[in-house]
Amino acid sequence: MSHNTFGHLFRVTTWGESHGPALGCVVDGCPPNLPLDEAFIQQFLDQRRPGTSRFVTQRKEPDAVKILSGVFEDDRTGGPVTTGTPISLMIENTDQRSKDYSEIRDRYRPGHADYSYDQKYGVRDYRGGGRSSARETAARVAAGAVARRVLGKDVLLRGAVVQIGPHAIDRSRWNWDTTQSDPFWCPDPDMVPVWESFLDETRKAGSSAGAIVEVEATGIPAGWGAPIYGKLDSELASAMMSINAAKGVEIGDGFAAATLSGEENADQMRAGDNGAQFLSNHNGGIAGGISTGQPVVVRIAIKPTSSILTPVQSVTRDGEEVDVRTIGRHDPCVGIRAVPVAEAMLACVLADAKLRHRGQTGR
Repeated sequence: MSHNTFGHLFRVTTWGESHGPALGCVVDGCPPNLPLDEAFIQQFLDQRRPGTSRFVTQRKEPDAVKILSGVFEDDRTGGPVTTGTPISLMIENTDQRSKDYSEIRDRYRPGHADYSYDQKYGVRDYRGGGRSSARETAARVAAGAVARRVLGKDVLLRGAVVQIGPHAIDRSRWNWDTTQSDPFWCPDPDMVPVWESFLDETRKAGSSAGAIVEVEATGIPAGWGAPIYGKLDSELASAMMSINAAKGVEIGDGFAAATLSGEENADQMRAGDNGAQFLSNHNGGIAGGISTGQPVVVRIAIKPTSSILTPVQSVTRDGEEVDVRTIGRHDPCVGIRAVPVAEAMLACVLADAKLRHRGQTGR
């Protein structure tokens, strides 16, 4: 398997499988002298950690991160700081139940990567999906914490779930504060009981539901991104599509922009105290592949997980027609825990863009 690394100057390589002894990442290209300790990384891993509510998988993993390299501390540093060398992070798996997957050892889950992995490699780790499992995304969240140190305190990253199944939020009620107080990252408090009821019914039916996740970055200066083939929006789209179960990406208004007129879609400008003042943000803070200084806004569509109790038609590795179900512990909606993952990928892409911009322009 190749292509386990992304980024240019800020480079992240992830490793590990769902039911292996551990997983982790190596972050290369992080500048030196940035404060970094396990507690800082852990706060973001805790946001993604399984078993936190009845609406996510009940697998009990502490997701305790260990820093293996790239950080140093003595009486002169004022705490642990990065050294500019590769940062290796490890998260041990402690609550695997591989026997739950014995039924699908030779059976393919439709919509999952079982069939395509087998066709490509001729071997498949069926225990929890192996490398194709969303368990791998814990390493991305750890890397995203490092990226946040590179971005600095002036950049604010945050995310929310804006739709679960057919139930979308009312954007007129948007409140970022509520995303930290409910189990869904929901910015619309009136939608929380609707999602609770919907997902309870979905879970009891042995099924799953999709979602739309929105992430935003503020404090990004104008100028990040490298046309033509390193456009900021194209690299964000690539990063978001690499997240498990992602099936679509929008920047700014996204597909809705196709319904607007030219004057409606234009982010019109007036003179401001510190340069141009934009009157709207239909383009999601990116024009021509370069950040404009406005908030960078990205949405991703997350499909329903294929690991469900409801039997569906499939075939075995030998071509026998069978019905497949997946027992064990699974998220009824993987979009909920995708929020900190999407934030992390946003952080990593932006950190890379910041370093490349500095390298090219000196700013």
